[in-house]
Amino acid sequence: MFKLLNDLTKFGIVIFVVLTGIAGYMTGYVIEASLNWAHFFKFIAGLYLISSGSLALNQVQEYKLDQKMPRTANRPIASGRLKPLAGFILSLAMILGGTQLLVQVSYLSAALGLLTIILYNGFYTYWWKPKMIYAAIPGALPGALPVSIGYAATNSDLLNSESLYLFFILFLWQMPHFWALALKFKDDYRSGQVPTLPAALGVTKTLQQMVFYTYLYVGLALLSPWFLQTSWFYMFAVIPFCIYLFYETKNFYKNKGESGWLRYFMAINISVLVFVFVPALDKWNLWF
Repeated sequence: MFKLLNDLTKFGIVIFVVLTGIAGYMTGYVIEASLNWAHFFKFIAGLYLISSGSLALNQVQEYKLDQKMPRTANRPIASGRLKPLAGFILSLAMILGGTQLLVQVSYLSAALGLLTIILYNGFYTYWWKPKMIYAAIPGALPGALPVSIGYAATNSDLLNSESLYLFFILFLWQMPHFWALALKFKDDYRSGQVPTLPAALGVTKTLQQMVFYTYLYVGLALLSPWFLQTSWFYMFAVIPFCIYLFYETKNFYKNKGESGWLRYFMAINISVLVFVFVPALDKWNLWF
């Protein structure tokens, strides 16, 4: 049962979502105030449930598409291990439970959580993904919102520089992250008739777009002192990861995506956790 639920909710992705939410929560926190642990754990539980419900609902929506692709054919609903109605009931229960917890944390967090579901399970699933080659770009909007949900849990000023930095770091990261997956599984996406960049425009154009967005992403990370307070964490964590990511991107492009995929993929994914957690570490380090 646990494995079924794990597969339905894409547990690995949910943990990543929760981690980025925690980074937003800690960055937005007014550190002069004592940490309210009940508030913090309600936030974690709420974000966990609402993201799990959203990802489970996506499998309900796309089970026929999943059946066409070898990579996704063994998912619970696509494989017949779980009925679509049962999956829908579970996903709805998780979304409602998560929303109720986020309302207790912050009305703004709950509203952003619902906006994420509307964008991901509505616009992305039904319009952007099946119809747009560059669906990853608008699709990055709901993908970047978890860090803003976390920030809104402790700070209602979502338009200040540190909040915007966190959002756009996650936003820019998603294009090279998704297109790396699309390169790896381009035959699957072609089988499912999903118009991804590699399947529609080829490897070379995909790599060019990945390099462009990776450099934008790294450039924003290097400019983080202009958006928020920084200390030695910036020097010893952000700058080395930026250099490392430049190096892996150059090699991946030079090899035309034929080798170095895992190194690039791991570098881009680990770097985003570094880039969103360093502001939180800096803020609390400067306070203490």
